[in-house]
Amino acid sequence: MRIPLVDLKANYLSIKAEVDEAIASVLERGDFIQGQDVKLLEQEFAAYCSAREAVGVSSGTDALVLALMALNVGKGDEVITTPFTFIATAEAISQVGATPVFADIDPRTCNINAAKIAEAITPRTKAILPVHLYGRPAEMGAILRLARRHNLYVIEDAAQAHGAAYEGRRVGSLGDVACFSFYPAKNLGAFGDAGMVVTSNPKVADRVRLLRDHGRRDKYRHVELGVNARLDTLQAAVLRVKLRRLDAWNQRRRAVASLYRRLLVPDLLALPPEDRGSESVYHMFVVRTPFREALRQKLQDQGIETGIHYPVPLHLQPAYSALWHRAGDFPESERAAGEVLSLPMFPDMTPEQVKRVALAVTDVLQGLQQRQAVA
Repeated sequence: MRIPLVDLKANYLSIKAEVDEAIASVLERGDFIQGQDVKLLEQEFAAYCSAREAVGVSSGTDALVLALMALNVGKGDEVITTPFTFIATAEAISQVGATPVFADIDPRTCNINAAKIAEAITPRTKAILPVHLYGRPAEMGAILRLARRHNLYVIEDAAQAHGAAYEGRRVGSLGDVACFSFYPAKNLGAFGDAGMVVTSNPKVADRVRLLRDHGRRDKYRHVELGVNARLDTLQAAVLRVKLRRLDAWNQRRRAVASLYRRLLVPDLLALPPEDRGSESVYHMFVVRTPFREALRQKLQDQGIETGIHYPVPLHLQPAYSALWHRAGDFPESERAAGEVLSLPMFPDMTPEQVKRVALAVTDVLQGLQQRQAVA
């Protein structure tokens, strides 16, 4: 039996009646743009993150772009971020005219290394954009101290970390602004693209609301140039149903992660670390092994789907060749890109499925190590 990396169908079937009813309500009202479910979701998600404001937008990428615009980050500015993430993080910086400056990762967590951020700060630095990769919060204490010392904004890329917490505070309430993606495979996923900007600064929230809707205060009065990046009411209705279950789903992800830890052999591969003060929501369960490609192929042969997040760090992407980086500039990111493997992880995953994956991983790695020892 095939085991998918993520099972979106199982997730939908578990809430089908409520989701169908929510969609039907929007269809009956016909409030497809800026409808009541958008406003209610914004209130509910802000409260969930322990923040004052939340602004629904069309995607996680647009959330990053609009947050940067609202903070007046633009041409001539530098924003420090990680090269080991999805390209949208750096792409948003480039889209507002600023320059992404990369800082290498901590090899234990694969999150940006605060010490490397400190080395990258220049007079042009305007913001730090840490990513809570794989659902694990970045090193926010050290990052916020750096930001205060140098008068920098902190923008959380929380696209993979809905509900994660750092020292008792949920992500989204830690920096000046936080940006969430509701891409379908996320812990809180829509039925298409959707996103959210979260902040406790009313002025920033007001500017994001303005910018997401063509820069207008009312239908035909545009006070500045904006974009069309509104959150669809249909997506907001689906997300409201799902938000009520997010904590329970995250707890089930933690249970899956705990079972993986009990069954996998740490001598054969590196497991995700667990530290006091940091509460991951396991958007992904990512292991590391130098036998990554052989392991992935053999798991695929057994019907077990895996992923690689991410195989090429951003400084080596053709799209960023103009930054003149080369192999060796960020060695930890490059090493991680060659070793990380995402195992199946979703809240509806059964203990039997976890056991099957763990047994297959162990069998394959033991065989590969034995063959290497003989050779």
